[in-house]
Amino acid sequence: MELELERKEQSDTTAITGSVAMTPLIDKGYWSYRVKLSAHQAIVGFPKFFTIGIGFAVEDDWNTNRPYTTSAEEIYEHIKHNKGDASIKKINCIKAIRLVQDAVRQDRAAAPESAA
Repeated sequence: MELELERKEQSDTTAITGSVAMTPLIDKGYWSYRVKLSAHQAIVGFPKFFTIGIGFAVEDDWNTNRPYTTSAEEIYEHIKHNKGDASIKKINCIKAIRLVQDAVRQDRAAAPESAA
């Protein structure tokens, strides 16, 4: 399977009230980076808590992700129960996570003032 990274503009909708930050509404349409793994599943990277979280687009349990700075293997181990399709291979998930991580690093290097 050929993995392809997609990008789109996605505002960070993390809610901030005083010193409290609350998780944005995360669903399959909330992403800045996406790598499709099947017709119904993808690895996505999305703005959350001033960083980029990585997880599956479709989850059985909501809000299972890790920051992009976490190793691809650790991210996969944390999110794998949401894969939802036994035909999706672990190696493709890890490759997809790495594609997202590389894209985030490239984007943040190109715009260091926004990479707080």
